[in-house]
Amino acid sequence: MDMAAIPTQRETVGRARGQAALPGSPLAPGSARDLVRAALAEAPVAPRLVDDAMAVVSELVTNAVVHAGTEISLDWCLEDDGAFVIEVGDRHPARPPRDATADEPSYDTLEYGRGLRLVGALAESWGVTYRSGAKSVWARLPPGGSEPSAGPGAQDALEVAEDLAPQSQRAASDRDWLGRGALSFLAEASDLLAGQLDESLVTALTGQLIVPRLADWCAVWLEDEASARGGSYDGPARVWHASENRIEELRLALEKEPPRAGDAVGFGPEPYPWPGDALGSRGADGTALAYRLVAGGRPLGTLVIGRCGLERFPDEITGLVEDLARRVALAIGAARQYARQATISAVLQRGLLPDAVAEIPGMSSALVYEPCDRSGGPSGDFYDLFPAGDGRWCFAIGDVQGKGPEAAVVIGLARPWLRLLAREGYRVADVLDRLNQLLLDDATEAADAAARALVAADGRGEGPQTRFLSLLYGELTPYDGGVRCTLASAGHPLPLVLGPDGTVRTAARPQTLLGVVEDETYTSETLDLGPGDSLLCVTDGVTERRCGSRQFDDADGLAAALASCAGLTADEIAERIRHLVHTFGEAPPEDDLALLVLQAG
Repeated sequence: MDMAAIPTQRETVGRARGQAALPGSPLAPGSARDLVRAALAEAPVAPRLVDDAMAVVSELVTNAVVHAGTEISLDWCLEDDGAFVIEVGDRHPARPPRDATADEPSYDTLEYGRGLRLVGALAESWGVTYRSGAKSVWARLPPGGSEPSAGPGAQDALEVAEDLAPQSQRAASDRDWLGRGALSFLAEASDLLAGQLDESLVTALTGQLIVPRLADWCAVWLEDEASARGGSYDGPARVWHASENRIEELRLALEKEPPRAGDAVGFGPEPYPWPGDALGSRGADGTALAYRLVAGGRPLGTLVIGRCGLERFPDEITGLVEDLARRVALAIGAARQYARQATISAVLQRGLLPDAVAEIPGMSSALVYEPCDRSGGPSGDFYDLFPAGDGRWCFAIGDVQGKGPEAAVVIGLARPWLRLLAREGYRVADVLDRLNQLLLDDATEAADAAARALVAADGRGEGPQTRFLSLLYGELTPYDGGVRCTLASAGHPLPLVLGPDGTVRTAARPQTLLGVVEDETYTSETLDLGPGDSLLCVTDGVTERRCGSRQFDDADGLAAALASCAGLTADEIAERIRHLVHTFGEAPPEDDLALLVLQAG
């Protein structure tokens, strides 16, 4: 291949260019592919060039994630002649990328494999640039993409793929795939594995990728803390065989010879004992290899592949499976990280919301609370309804700027203080005054410190900053014939009152967000709710629900929706508003939803 120096991406002038910074996490390859795919979609380029670019960017970013583990820089440029240049940098200059041109042993290479063979085969030229404290690997793809047989080893890969593939895969319609099979296999696998946030789905895809394309059978063992400490597995998590009626037989055979757990020496491959004589139709003998699944230096499991009738796997296949094992390990690591984060978020969410909503004499209540799954952490929306003593009940519905651990800290600060101040007898306006000051004084520093600790443990989130809080807070005092309601809105969507005759009116006036203005003085409004009157309180996930350029509350849309609920119970009103919000747009809501209905009667 041509290793002559070419201008780096930052020095190249072209028709379309861009750059991005990505975290050194298992999700980086998928994000990089999305960015480059979107950039090329806006330019008139050949489909083959798009495919090659996806394969090369996936390989280069994966190499950076596996071998450097630092923040990654991504630069790309479509040159005037139609060539595409991609450059991937990291902050680990002392660790070179894997060298596809080196002579490598078949089974005893632990860390350095054949990962850049794909880049060398598809690129017109490529190389490594070392800088102070950083390095980058660049590749230049020719206009229109590479020829199907381009690059060293492509013909060997074709012959191996044709030899191992079943007859159905050697059909003329699959010739193009086979011609680029060994070169595009990793990119295909990366696309399938990217974004899978369930480790059981990752292992299922692993079997589908390997069997029967590369092996007659395979199995995956997954490690937890117990197996890592004990150095042994209970049994394989997943087993596949080209013949489904042999899967259980294979599982039983593999359980007698499990690989050793708790060892993070590398991805392998290492010879594995042949599990039995009834595992294939081409003879009792065969060969098997074990690959350790390691991500971030942590052992996650073992992948074992087997082929009947072979004394050893061809090097082309061992290299492909070695790189596939890296991607599988990264995907499992990402899925486990997501599961840990989901667990933390769920625990935080439970701690931030009341165990139960209080029952108020002479009133019925209904609540809808739907945190958005895309929020990446605990919801910024919260609610409360609690007794405050002396025949009073208080309610609150609020929304913290942002989501995740930082929002959880603010909610964990605000909700207990609301209850404490209410039970100490403070009026509604005074509660907001004191909560506003609380968010602005030294308690904010404590909140930021806790947020920084959560972000450091979680590896995500934003840096410390002022957290604004929108809040609707009120006090309810039942009396004979109705309920007296005193309430105030601080930067929150205004509550609406629905009368029995279908009339709708606003029940408060807008005021400043909490945590913005020092020494702000808040005021409250008082109204009486008679029999059949309903008070609707919502967060902006309801009012700002989008459908194209329109929002749900445009032209008083929420008031019109509430007017259609005349004569309904509190539960029925809450469900109708929820349904109308969901059906307002074709896609699911992209923000948290919270609404509270309080009905006198």
